[in-house]
Amino acid sequence: MVTPRKHASKLLIALAVVAAGLPFALTGAAAAEPGTPPVQPVLPFPIPPLPPGFDPAFYRPAPQTYANLAPGQLIAARQVHVANLSLIPVNVDAWQLSYRSTNTRDEPIAAVATVLKPRGYMPDRPLFSYQIAEDSTGNYCMPSYQLQMGSIPATITGSVLVAGQFLEIQAALAQGWAVVVPDHQGPDSAYAAGPLAGRITLDGIRAAASFDPMQLSGTATRVGLMGYSGGAIATGHAAELKRSYAPELNVVGVAEGGIPADLSAALRMANGNLSAGLIFAGTMGVAREYPELRKFLDDNMNGLGKLMMAAKEQLCASYQSIFFPFADNIGMLGKNPFADPTVLAVLDKTKMGKAVPDMPMFMYQSNPDWLIPVGPVNDLVGWYAQDPNARVEYTRDHFSEHLTLDPIGAPRALLWLKDRFTGLPVAPGVRTIDAGSMLLDPATWQVWSETVGTTLAAAFQQPIGSGR
Repeated sequence: MVTPRKHASKLLIALAVVAAGLPFALTGAAAAEPGTPPVQPVLPFPIPPLPPGFDPAFYRPAPQTYANLAPGQLIAARQVHVANLSLIPVNVDAWQLSYRSTNTRDEPIAAVATVLKPRGYMPDRPLFSYQIAEDSTGNYCMPSYQLQMGSIPATITGSVLVAGQFLEIQAALAQGWAVVVPDHQGPDSAYAAGPLAGRITLDGIRAAASFDPMQLSGTATRVGLMGYSGGAIATGHAAELKRSYAPELNVVGVAEGGIPADLSAALRMANGNLSAGLIFAGTMGVAREYPELRKFLDDNMNGLGKLMMAAKEQLCASYQSIFFPFADNIGMLGKNPFADPTVLAVLDKTKMGKAVPDMPMFMYQSNPDWLIPVGPVNDLVGWYAQDPNARVEYTRDHFSEHLTLDPIGAPRALLWLKDRFTGLPVAPGVRTIDAGSMLLDPATWQVWSETVGTTLAAAFQQPIGSGR
């Protein structure tokens, strides 16, 4: 006969066994399902964030942890604080996401993005994917690190483009939009490797849309992309890859400026020019994704060229620019790269014009651009125009140059994306506009005045975009 005391003892033992096994059951269930992994808490003040090279658990997790995940599926997540110039806090919700992406050899890789959201809830909030012009070969230059409070400031690291373009991100946040900022160069800082950057960007959107704390609408989320210069490499390739690589995403518009449509043309233009150092860094970045190009460089570079490569292996954009300007990059090679089939094949893979984007495009370029030649952009737009379904607005600015067009053209691009988010249609066709200067468009002036106000408000810890 079982007494009540014995029955209670057996029940307690059974409950203890179930309780002991419950954490393992929950862990297995969470790992088996796509969605949000446990979110790690923010670092307590005053502990600074680790540069990516010293944080392999998050930036380079073991391949077995993500090999069986779908592209864009989350590996890990953690809360972060973002700041202007690593010091002035920005009052928004922010996280870092580690997610599975794919390299150009169709192998799974881990990628990282920063996601930001205005405080509070807004139904059907759109998502703005901004690809920063990282233009670097050092992992400490990654936006996910540089945007954090307590990171080594851009004035020291040389990541001035990350710091400067963060203002454009805050302009988007002020509109009430959610934002995703991918480290689109990937774990090896493969600067200018466009097809890789496009995949990482699209998978970053997938990751952000599925991350529960962002309170988005999954694949139904309206998405807009934007990038300038090095950021346009990722943005343009993402636009062309979207239909084949991520057809489920609801991308309603893409804005890009200072567009490196053809790296071959940029390399020729940079040789012996002011931009020689920065563009050569792009060659090194592409070689990290395409080993056959790295072998060509190693086999054919003279002593000075190898010295320059060694000096540029771990530098952010500013130092890439000031080291070895006016270098004769082609003259340091014992073989003409533009006559080598291997080099030409790699350059062709990184060239835009492989597919016509299936969403509206806003493209802008400085006509006298000294860094990125306008000719290939004209050719790209002309190629898109052959498709009757293409929807492209292309503005050539005749009084700006590469560096000044970024802040001048960004307000118009943001206003154009705002129209896409509100559902204003774009008729099929390609329209080219020759403007004296995009700065003369009075509709854009309010965007930067609002951004200045937003930045000042952020300095006093006012929430950004939560009133929208």
